[in-house]
Amino acid sequence: MGTLSTTSLKLDSAMKARVHRIAAARRRSPHWVMREAVEQYVEREEKRERFRRDALAAWAEYQTTGLHVTAEEADAWLAKLEAGKHATTPKCHV
Repeated sequence: MGTLSTTSLKLDSAMKARVHRIAAARRRSPHWVMREAVEQYVEREEKRERFRRDALAAWAEYQTTGLHVTAEEADAWLAKLEAGKHATTPKCHV
C-alpha cells in the first residue's frame, strides 16, 4: 500500500448508523468498513471501465476489418470448454 492520507467523507445520520451496525456485526471499525466499501467500488468500476474500453476497441476492429465469429460459433466453442473438452478458438471470418 502507498502513502496513506486522510480524506473526509460526509454521511447523513442514517447512513452513518448503517455503517456502524455493519461494523459491529463484522467486529470491525467503521473506518475499515468504509475503506473496504470504497476499495470494492473502485475495483468494480475499474473492471467496468476496462470492459467498456475493450468493447469499444473490439467494435472499432470489427468496423475496420469485418472479422467476426457468429453467436452460434461462440456458443458451441464455450459449450465444449464448459464440458471440459479441448476446444480450438473459432476462426474469425467476414
